[in-house]
Amino acid sequence: MDQVLAIKQVQEKINKALAQETAMNPEGTSALLKEIASDLDVFLDKGIDFKIVVDSLDDSVMITDKEGTVLYVNPAYERNTEILSEEVLGRTVQDILDEGKLFTGGSTLDVIKQKKRVFRLASTLKSGAPRIGYTVGAPIFDEDGELHQVVVNSRPIDTLNGLRKDYEHFLEDTAAQNSNQNTVKLYESADDPILSESLIGSSASLRDVWEMIQKVAPTDASVMISGESGVGKEIVADEIYKMGPRKDKPFVKVNCASIPANLLESELFGYEKGAFTGANASGKKGLFEMANHGTLLLDEIGDMPLDLQVKLLRAIQNKEITRVGGTKAIPLDIRFISATNADLKQKIEEGTFRRDLFYRLSVIPIHIPPLRDRTEDLEELCNHFIDIYGEHHGRWIHLSPSHLELMKHYSWPGNIRELENVIEYLSICSSGTGSIETKMLQSLLNMDESIVSESNGGTLAESTEQHEIARIEDALANSHNLREAGKILGVNASTVSRKIKQYGIDYPKYK
Repeated sequence: MDQVLAIKQVQEKINKALAQETAMNPEGTSALLKEIASDLDVFLDKGIDFKIVVDSLDDSVMITDKEGTVLYVNPAYERNTEILSEEVLGRTVQDILDEGKLFTGGSTLDVIKQKKRVFRLASTLKSGAPRIGYTVGAPIFDEDGELHQVVVNSRPIDTLNGLRKDYEHFLEDTAAQNSNQNTVKLYESADDPILSESLIGSSASLRDVWEMIQKVAPTDASVMISGESGVGKEIVADEIYKMGPRKDKPFVKVNCASIPANLLESELFGYEKGAFTGANASGKKGLFEMANHGTLLLDEIGDMPLDLQVKLLRAIQNKEITRVGGTKAIPLDIRFISATNADLKQKIEEGTFRRDLFYRLSVIPIHIPPLRDRTEDLEELCNHFIDIYGEHHGRWIHLSPSHLELMKHYSWPGNIRELENVIEYLSICSSGTGSIETKMLQSLLNMDESIVSESNGGTLAESTEQHEIARIEDALANSHNLREAGKILGVNASTVSRKIKQYGIDYPKYK
């Protein structure tokens, strides 16, 4: 609009100069002409020819006057619609629509009627089969606020595929950046305070885990840590790192399940510049290189795609990698720790996990039992979290023996992570006196009075067992396999299978 105003001002001065010339005022005319020349120099110095700009656009542009008469179409309009400029210039959009041979719909007439921006779909009929596209019409108003012209921008829908692919690359690049922030953790040494957390508990099963950690940590052997979600697999990995010979070297953790499959390879191996559309112009160092001479934790390894498992196996065997799009081999000196909540042996049988990779990663297997199988650790864990959240929220709570007994008979599908959440909830929602109402705890654990009380001559354990059986049977009835049932219950398939055997549930009945 500034350029339009400038042109109008120049036109006014020209008209004034012509008037003065008619009035035989040569001096005034000369002064005005110099002023006009100066204004034109300023305007032209900007070096912008707006018609060239619009003619260069990929989007179709049509401009009409306030009556809908076509004043201009750009070259892209002809390419995208196959309608020649001479077929529409000087004609009204309404006449073209009434004729019904070139296009249908559009937004020009709606803009004229509504005096606002309009989005519409239209079909081009020129080539026979209708070609659908979108149109966006915008009004242009004069100085008095009256409609002056209408500009319609349009594009065939099928040309949006290229834009969609560009957008997908943008999302992939954004996801890669977010994955680095949220699913990849890098520690320079074991002195990092975040790694100070230790295993809590003194049960026999946890002591066995500790003994294994102490044996394997000083070596470079690959370790596979298994256990349900929330049992503390990452803490075990931390302990191995802190007690190992590479504690002064980098420790990189990557959650294989949280990075999109199509990005995981470039995140692990890195890539050279120009390796793919959207790649960083200077290339990127991968997580293997970042962990070189240190330790790499591959969490949720069971979710790694099969094609990438082959490349991981080759990297472990050859102790070298090649970046995506590169040819130079990069030597590796890495200690591998992997973790999974999946039954990898079952995945091997299903053909979704490579047997040879399993044995490469599982030189030393460490299994962490679920919390329900080591309830001796419950009180110590509760006290640990009470101290943490008491300090954090300024509220300390007290759990009575009956509360602890109740918690010992809960199945803890979320394990220690769930217990931590329960303690934080109780710390925040307690009355302020430090005492906990039993009903609050029952509600939080979804355990009604019939389960937590001795009713019908049954013990607390017996009541809890009946509740667990009912929940498992309900999950089996609403799923197609053990894996789906496990997702409903918040445990893995192997746990569901073990419970079926423990309680003698008639599983075929639910298939």
